Amino acid sequence: MPSVRSLIADARRRFDVAGLADAATDARVLVCGLLDIRPTALLLEGEKPVAPAMVDLVNGAIERRLQREPVHRILGRRDFYGLDLALSAGTLEPRPDTEILVDVILPHVRSMVAIGLKPKIVDLGTGTGAIALALLHECPEAEALGVDISEDALKTATDNAEHNGLGSRFRTRPGPWFDQTPERFDVIVSNPPYIRSDVVAGLEPEVKKFDPMAALDGGSDGLDAYRAIAAQAGAHLEVHGLIGLEIGFDQRQDVTQIFEKSGFSLIEERRDYGDNDRVLVFARKLD
Repeated sequence: MPSVRSLIADARRRFDVAGLADAATDARVLVCGLLDIRPTALLLEGEKPVAPAMVDLVNGAIERRLQREPVHRILGRRDFYGLDLALSAGTLEPRPDTEILVDVILPHVRSMVAIGLKPKIVDLGTGTGAIALALLHECPEAEALGVDISEDALKTATDNAEHNGLGSRFRTRPGPWFDQTPERFDVIVSNPPYIRSDVVAGLEPEVKKFDPMAALDGGSDGLDAYRAIAAQAGAHLEVHGLIGLEIGFDQRQDVTQIFEKSGFSLIEERRDYGDNDRVLVFARKLD
């Protein structure tokens, strides 16, 4: 029987031949994920023999990756901010860059708690629930609503909340945006679709074929979602509230102008790991 290490080596070789960019990482994460072995345990378990049924499972998964299906789609799960999140057809796969939005918003949420508030958060286009659930996990005093146009996404987010012990503080509601949500919130967060329609066709197959189009396509200029959120946010944000947004690398100026025209001021911004503009935080303009 082949060993864990030999299966990883075979996967890496096949991924290299196919020209996949991160062949070594993909091979290790995929095989270890399927065999339920932590990559850090490879030193101890690398020579462990793998039963034929599991070898077949691994080979099938390798073939799926060769068809450009992302590793975490194959595994059906993704880690985000220390949470184990299930993926589904109606959800965007949460990326590490989105964790930056949580990093930026979390201190503000904790500051609200420090002055006696129990922050109410709404996550627009919640998908897996990643942003809202990460904030709830880090701030036990908060509660959150996840809004999405996809019933599949709302079910997945609900399941993820329950799986991570956050179900009592998380609920969902259909969108779009605030159409069925009349309440006010202390924090509005969103990683909305922001890719221009004419760019979508040229995306990598891992994104174009496997992420839901509704979570990618931001309209002709990529800004449709920001306009919709900005137009409605004023009626749903508490006076002291904040709006935290993920943006595309070249959208800082445009998104800022959209929100300034709707009565908000940019109070914080953050770049991602590639040094691109990634997160903007807005508050109501002072009179």
